[in-house]
Amino acid sequence: MSAIDVWAQITTERMAQAPWLETLLRWTNQVNEPLVPTVQATLAAMNAANVKTALLSAWHGPQGSLISNEEVDAHINAAPDRFRGLAAVDITKPMEAVRDIRKWVDGKRFVGVRIVPWLWNLPPNDRLYYPVYAACVDAGVPLCTQIGHTGPLLRSETGRPIPYLEDVLLDFPELVVVGGHVGFPWVDELISLTIKFPNFYVDTSAYAVHRLPPDFVAYMKDIGSSRVMFGTNWPMLSPAQCLTKLDVLELSQKQKDAFLFGNAQRVFKL
Repeated sequence: MSAIDVWAQITTERMAQAPWLETLLRWTNQVNEPLVPTVQATLAAMNAANVKTALLSAWHGPQGSLISNEEVDAHINAAPDRFRGLAAVDITKPMEAVRDIRKWVDGKRFVGVRIVPWLWNLPPNDRLYYPVYAACVDAGVPLCTQIGHTGPLLRSETGRPIPYLEDVLLDFPELVVVGGHVGFPWVDELISLTIKFPNFYVDTSAYAVHRLPPDFVAYMKDIGSSRVMFGTNWPMLSPAQCLTKLDVLELSQKQKDAFLFGNAQRVFKL
């Protein structure tokens, strides 16, 4: 079966102009490349790596909407058999955030909510996030977030799993959480949380798989085989860039299937 990319976005002009994006462009050698892909370019990149479905993220931060839910909805309409959405909300307006989740997140087209803590400079156990978590539990969908260091020149502490995300998992035992970007350099903390909490998962977005930390790869082959999902962070990385050297990981067929599509299919009810 084809792969499922659990972290992608079709960036907008206003997001491409965000000052923190310049660091990401340097990391991925795209300083002179446009970072506003079309739906057609996104589908072509997916086809090149046999990616059947991409979860497209909306983005919202203190400066406002960077990719709106309406824009993601339009992208889904352009290719409804290939795209699903992850909604974003303004955490500073808690009731508006809850209403937006109720409006957009139906578990079919929009299959989760994306919150990026470093955008807000607030760790995920801050009280402003809690109405969003409750709304995700109510909707029966995962909360997708970022863990580990930040690519942009912004504080990484918001992405540390313990104690911040651990507090959330303790306070919301019904909440399914998918942590994106591997969690480096706190891989041991990540692994310990997935042992402790059966509803905590992780994706490999922002990494070409042959560049994954060795401890993380060992985890994928053992207790993490049912917890790790494939992600790209398109358009910062393409699916082909991420998967070209997949065989280097030496996963069994069962482990590979779980990583590429099985875990995401189960967690997001695709």
